[in-house]
Amino acid sequence: MAEKPKKPQKLKARLPRGLEDRDPAAIRATREMVEKIRAVYELYGFEPVETPAMEYTEALGKFLPDQDRPNEGVFSFQDDDEQWISLRYDLTAPLARYVGERYGTDALVLPYRSYRVGYVFRNEKPGPGRFRQFMQFDADTVGSATPAADAEICMMAADAMEKLGIERGQYVVKVNNRKVLDGVMESVGLGGDENAGRRLTVLRAIDKLDRLGVEGVRQLLGKGRKDESGDFTKGADLNDEQIETLEKLYGHQTSRSQDFFLARTQIDPASDDDTTLAGDGGSRYVVADPRFLDTYEQVFQHSPLVLEGINELRSISKIVRSAGYGTRRIKIDVSVVRGLEYYTGPVYEVELLLDTKDEKGRPVRFGSVGGGGRYDGLVSRFRGEPVPATGFSIGVSRLQAALTLLGKLDTRPEFGPVVVTVFDRDRVADYQKMVASLRTAGIRAELYLGNPKNMGNQLKYADRRNAPCVIIQGSDEKARGEVQIKDLIEGAKAAAAIASNQEWRESRPAQFSCSEADLVAKVREVLGRHDVSWG
Repeated sequence: MAEKPKKPQKLKARLPRGLEDRDPAAIRATREMVEKIRAVYELYGFEPVETPAMEYTEALGKFLPDQDRPNEGVFSFQDDDEQWISLRYDLTAPLARYVGERYGTDALVLPYRSYRVGYVFRNEKPGPGRFRQFMQFDADTVGSATPAADAEICMMAADAMEKLGIERGQYVVKVNNRKVLDGVMESVGLGGDENAGRRLTVLRAIDKLDRLGVEGVRQLLGKGRKDESGDFTKGADLNDEQIETLEKLYGHQTSRSQDFFLARTQIDPASDDDTTLAGDGGSRYVVADPRFLDTYEQVFQHSPLVLEGINELRSISKIVRSAGYGTRRIKIDVSVVRGLEYYTGPVYEVELLLDTKDEKGRPVRFGSVGGGGRYDGLVSRFRGEPVPATGFSIGVSRLQAALTLLGKLDTRPEFGPVVVTVFDRDRVADYQKMVASLRTAGIRAELYLGNPKNMGNQLKYADRRNAPCVIIQGSDEKARGEVQIKDLIEGAKAAAAIASNQEWRESRPAQFSCSEADLVAKVREVLGRHDVSWG
C-alpha cells in the first residue's frame, strides 16, 4: 500500500529576538522626531550624507561596541572574493571611511559638517530595551581641532532636546574628556597598548555608573559582578588602591567623596547657571564648572594628560556659557565615559532627568539618550595624517520610547484615506475616476478592492481604516449626477448620542449629497471641519 503523502509543514511566523515590527503610528512619530532634529542640525549648517548599511570589516576596525576583537559584536559575512563585510554598528565609522576617500579633494569642503540618520546593527545578546537593530541620528564636524567645534555639538544637542519638547531641567548635556580618563588610567598603571583590553573594561565599567551604582562599578573594576539573573561578568581585576584612585573621577556621586568639592549652596530652580549634584539625604546642591575643574586639577596635578583635558573642558565651558547655555543645560561631569575606544578628547552624553512609569506602573528612569565625542584618530587610519573630528549621535529608537512614555509624541492612529465604495461592480471604472480626481487634488483616497456585494462590510472596512469619510454612488445618484458623502467622524459622534436603531435609520447622521463636480470641494470641507491631515 502506497504511503500517504505527508502534509507540508506550516512555516511558523515569528520575529527574531532583538528586533521589532513597527506600526504606522510609531513610524509617523519617528518621522516627526527626525524632522525636528533635522531642522536643528540644518540650522547649525550641517548637511545630509548617506552611507551604506554595510562596510568592509577592516574599515570598521577594532572599535567595536561590546567586544575586543574584530567580527565580534557585529554581523559579518564574506563576499565572493572572500572579503569580510559587516553591517555597520554605528554611523561614525562609515563616515570616517567616506571622508577618508574624499579628504583633500574638491568633493569635501573642510571643515566638513554632515548629518546622517539610519539603522545600525549590533550582534549582541538582546534584552529589555536592547535591540539588534535600532535607529541613530548623527551630526559630525571633520577637519576642526578647536574646542569650539565640541562646544557647538553640545549646544546643538541641547537645542535638539528642546525642539522635541523636553524642557530645561528635564535634560542635561554632560561633558567630560577622555584625556582626563586616560591620564588617570596612566596614574594607576593602565597606560600603553599592552593594557588596552583592561582599559576598555574599566571604561565600560565606569560607563555603567548610572545603571549599576558605585558598588556595582567597584565590583566590575575588581574581580567581577554577578547580576540578578546569575550571569557573571569578569572585572578588570584592579586592586583597592587603583579602584580608590579611579573613584575620584566619579566620587561626587557618593557621600564618601563629597569632601573633594568646595562650598555648596542650595539650588535656585530658576537659575540656568549651576551644575546640580546629588547631596546627602536626597537634597540637591550646586557646584560651578570652573570650581569643579579646579578641584580635579589639584587632585591630579601630576598628570600632564589630565591637565590638558581639563584645559579643553574649561574652553568648552567658557564658549557655551558665553552663548547662554548654563550648567543646568550643559555641565562638566567626569563620570561620563562613552564605551567606544576611538574617542580621543571631549566626550558628551545627553541624559533625561525625568522619572515616569511604564504601562504597568513600574518606575522608569531613562538615562542617556545620546552621546558622542572627539575621535581624532578614526579618519586618520585612512589618511596616514592627523584628521581632527568630533560628533554626536541621538539614539532615535531609545529617545522615542522615552518621549512616548512622557506623552511628548502623538501616537494616535493617523487618519486613513477617503474610501470610495463600490455600489455597482460593473461601474468600477467610474469609481476609480472619482479616486483619481481626489488624488489629483492631493487628497489621500482609495477604491474599495474587497468583495463589493455588501455595503455594510465596506463601511466597516472604512471605519477600521480610520477613514474620515466615504463616497457612495448608486444608480439613482448616478442618474442625477450626484454622490453621497458620509462623514464618518461626525457620524461616530452622532451615533454616541442616538438612543435607538430606528432613530439612527431615520436620521442618517452626517451623510449628504452633492454634485459629482463638487466632490473634491465637499470632501475638502469635511476634512477641514475635522482638521484632518496626513503625515
